[in-house]
Amino acid sequence: MPTADEAQLRIGSENDILSARHHGRELAARSGFSGSDLTVVATAISELARNILEYAGSGEIVLRVVEQGSRRGIVVVATDQGPGIPDVALAMQDGYSTGHSLGLGLPGARRLMDEFEIVSGPDKGTTVTMKKWASNGHRG
Repeated sequence: MPTADEAQLRIGSENDILSARHHGRELAARSGFSGSDLTVVATAISELARNILEYAGSGEIVLRVVEQGSRRGIVVVATDQGPGIPDVALAMQDGYSTGHSLGLGLPGARRLMDEFEIVSGPDKGTTVTMKKWASNGHRG
């Protein structure tokens, strides 16, 4: 059951992309993110949601607050049951796209977040897990 620190969002339309972006921004704000970091999180979520819609037709994004020691952050898990990515290394290169985009989605999201992992294969769907740590309040 989703809590105030978690949101489970279905992605199947342009409106769902906007909703995921909005939920991510709100959750990040409650987790201690501010300023441009809120935009960074929302943008990365938007990129993954758009990929789900374009390549798989539908999927899901789960947003969750995480804590590790004194750090708080947000984890984003985007999952679909689409055709998968035949060559993940190639898909992670700037400028590569099998669709009608500039090819900034996955590599762009990876650069925006602190941690990024992708698991995919032909006919296996795709799961992207990414994490961003709030910069304020951390006294490393």
